[in-house]
Amino acid sequence: MERRRGAELETVLLDAAWDELMEVGYAQLTMESVAARAHTGKQVLYRRWRNRAELVVAAMRHHTGSIVDNVPDTGTLRDDVLGVLQRMADRFTTLGPDTIHGLMAEAPDLDPEVYRRMTGVMRTVVERAAARGEIPTADVPAQVLTAPTNLLRHEIFFTHEPVPSSILTSLVDDVFLPLVSGTPRRSG
Repeated sequence: MERRRGAELETVLLDAAWDELMEVGYAQLTMESVAARAHTGKQVLYRRWRNRAELVVAAMRHHTGSIVDNVPDTGTLRDDVLGVLQRMADRFTTLGPDTIHGLMAEAPDLDPEVYRRMTGVMRTVVERAAARGEIPTADVPAQVLTAPTNLLRHEIFFTHEPVPSSILTSLVDDVFLPLVSGTPRRSG
């Protein structure tokens, strides 16, 4: 058999991780089981990912896409933020609560960059809105930028159910938009 390398090998590894995750779930997924599925040794995995959490995040991005590479640009701040939150909620539905809770339990094992990604996504959304004149400034504190995504993570963490669209709408209309525009806005 020809030896796989580079992008081809990484695709095989990420596909194996995704398939294993979907078949056995996060709690039962091991580096050894993914390596066996990919017909390679676990050291090949450890050269690319330090642990199971990093491997699963990489497999998730590989199969569901990275929001960083496709930031919503609908033409309105409200719809852009709703788009970000909907992608997060859809990912929760795809992965299921056990995987999400497993990843959260192993959060200290993840590179902090994983959490900074949403700050960058939200910064892009806010900068576009400010350039369109929807909000007075893009100079928004990081805590305000990440308020909707962090509140959604909170909802996901404390539930085992998909997050309803009414929650997403409330996070945008009742929390985020008033913070960045200075104008209270009620949903519904």
